[in-house]
Amino acid sequence: MNTLIKPVLEQINQVILGKEHQAKLAVACLLSDGHLLIDDIPGVGKTTLSHALAKTFGLTYKRVQFTSDLLPSDILGISVFDRSSQSFRFHEGAIFTEVLLADEINRASAKTQSALLEAMEERQVTIDGETRTLPDPFLVIATQNPLEHKGTNPLPESQIDRFTIRIVLGYPQPESERQLWKGDNGKKQLDNVKPVIHDTDLKNLRLEVASVFVSDALLDYLAAIVQHTRTSRFYTRGLSPRAALNLLHVTRAWAVIHGRDYATPDDMQTVLPYVAAHRLQTLKPEDSFEEIEYNLQHIEIP
Repeated sequence: MNTLIKPVLEQINQVILGKEHQAKLAVACLLSDGHLLIDDIPGVGKTTLSHALAKTFGLTYKRVQFTSDLLPSDILGISVFDRSSQSFRFHEGAIFTEVLLADEINRASAKTQSALLEAMEERQVTIDGETRTLPDPFLVIATQNPLEHKGTNPLPESQIDRFTIRIVLGYPQPESERQLWKGDNGKKQLDNVKPVIHDTDLKNLRLEVASVFVSDALLDYLAAIVQHTRTSRFYTRGLSPRAALNLLHVTRAWAVIHGRDYATPDDMQTVLPYVAAHRLQTLKPEDSFEEIEYNLQHIEIP
């Protein structure tokens, strides 16, 4: 385990009990300069995890509750006429932060959801013809309720493809839930969370991720995985070039988390379901994410 990452995970795991693997994936998403989608029912700790991640890394954090009447300007900002100066002044929206929690993103309209597209891809927003750069790092964490819940709208494919990793927290283990009942809950633990990673450390970690050695054999393995999703009869469409790059970046981040300066096929196989499953569709619309993840976990590449 990387010496810088170990205290990060230890602190997050004190807040979100029994979800060590998901915490590690969330950290990998941040280190790979990606965006995170947490897809689960209300009340399992999605918001708590995002807040703990931001506080542990010492990053600025803002939360937007997505609703059917939320407007793009509520997220991006708006220009307001200032009578004293006889000019328009721009008031920044919540997106001007290092970690943005888009809570229940699929309760907003498609128009509001699309307000995040440029920001997630280009790390900038264009408002009133002027382009404004977002902070670095910039991480969108979106929570999504199951589509069978009332008042939800499916995310468009262009939005889904911009999320690097998708995770599900699920119900806590019995022992972890007993601790919650005893009052040892995440919200109380959040008050004790302190930054254990500073700007310089985070920059160095991201540089480490970018410099992780990837062999030609591993690139061949990546190419075979991507080609498999594009030619398999199981999927209606395969992974995009963006998805393939995301898989490579997260694989590198996974190697750094485990204290290595080189990536292995096992690294790629471990993160593959979380990078790929939400981007793929099968011929059977009723197939769940879990079924797609299972197929990806047991993918056979010659």
